Amino acid sequence: MEIKSDRYKGIILAAIASMMWSTGGIFIKLVDWNPISISGFRSLIAALVMLTYIKKPKFTKSKPQILGSITTCTTMLFFIIANKLTTSANAILLQYTAPIFVAILGVWILKEKIRWYDIVSIIAVFLGMILFFIDNVNIGNTLGNIIAILSGFSMACMTISLRLQKDGSAIDTTFFGNMLTFIIAIPFIFISLPDVKSLIIIIIMGVFQLGIPYIFYVNATKYLSALEAILITVIEPLLNPLWVYIFAGEKPGTYAIIGGIVVIVTVMLRGIYVSKLEVQEE
Repeated sequence: MEIKSDRYKGIILAAIASMMWSTGGIFIKLVDWNPISISGFRSLIAALVMLTYIKKPKFTKSKPQILGSITTCTTMLFFIIANKLTTSANAILLQYTAPIFVAILGVWILKEKIRWYDIVSIIAVFLGMILFFIDNVNIGNTLGNIIAILSGFSMACMTISLRLQKDGSAIDTTFFGNMLTFIIAIPFIFISLPDVKSLIIIIIMGVFQLGIPYIFYVNATKYLSALEAILITVIEPLLNPLWVYIFAGEKPGTYAIIGGIVVIVTVMLRGIYVSKLEVQEE
């Protein structure tokens, strides 16, 4: 009974975290400030929230933790820049290609074998990405889409780095990544200052869209299977463009919607299949 209760606790925490993450798109659209400053100030607030939880972050000076901190930083920067240059739907859905990049990088870095389902998934996601670019023919959107893909690749590198850590933790690495993001953003922050409304929104983002949900999710993973974690995190890319459409009227194109469905379904099916294989092997 206690195990079942813990599992429900994990599902609730992960679902809440994913829903809180999903508000990023609409918040970014509402802030009138340059994207690097938004990312840096949001990360400072999030880092302070994480610090209250972890108390004493452990910096191991290991290469995986350093790489993980750097790629955490680049993921956040790329994602917010992409949101300013293309639609929120494109930004989050193209970032969600990360698991496919993990499969590719895993062959090279982790010496993992690439399976038939990895090849099928890579082809399907690539076709899905092409659909995003069919809908966006102007230079701004195309550049935003490319940066969103870089965000997905950066997130994949971050994931690989976390796998390589033996004496580090995800939340410590993320804390240092957020601090690095803030340090990089300092010169941009003082170029121009935001209005009071934008400042309040960024503080809310740092606390409720990044800091707290990450703590929730780290705790949720203690009680969830890989399959449950995969299914729950799909909430974020599904809700993110929905909030932006409702509150900002930003509607993704037909091809982008189809491409997004292809990407999400591919990642989900691959995750479900891999999880079942792991259960059978156990």
